[in-house]
Amino acid sequence: MNNHRKLLKMILAALFLALAYIMPFLTGQIPEIGSMLCPMHFPVLLCGFICGPVWGLVVGAVSPLLRSVLTGGFPPMFPTAVCMAFELAAYGFVSGLMHRLLPRKKPFIYCSLLIAMTVGRLIWGVAMFVCVGTGGESFTFAAFLAGAVTNAVPGIIAQVVLIPILVMALDDSKILKINDK
Repeated sequence: MNNHRKLLKMILAALFLALAYIMPFLTGQIPEIGSMLCPMHFPVLLCGFICGPVWGLVVGAVSPLLRSVLTGGFPPMFPTAVCMAFELAAYGFVSGLMHRLLPRKKPFIYCSLLIAMTVGRLIWGVAMFVCVGTGGESFTFAAFLAGAVTNAVPGIIAQVVLIPILVMALDDSKILKINDK
């Protein structure tokens, strides 16, 4: 990979990190809406698709921790931001890896996205189980389903609708031909 492509990936990853920081402000006035729409997930998933698995992992791991530190605890660092860091790192890494490994056809963008979303949510569940368990509490399967699926249905639907459209548009553009196989 030439230096121009490396620099472009780094700049785009920084843009996705900035978006992951800013987007929750759009829904932050009503925290319940923010947790339902999952605004940090969008830029992290896109970063994985566009910049590749390594940048997706980095942006995913850093964004909730950075946001917690810079906003004075929103999301709360432990367990929320820590567990989100694992979840979003998985989203970024898996979306980038699957997009690199699978054929560049429309159905496979959906496959990559669904695999990344599933793996990320499972990793979030494991992280929550471990983090909550260290505090002497329990993280039940019902709590996992509520946090990973039930409460996030609007965000899941929005991701399944919007992310593939954006990835297809960006994959087709001549400007962003940086994530070649």
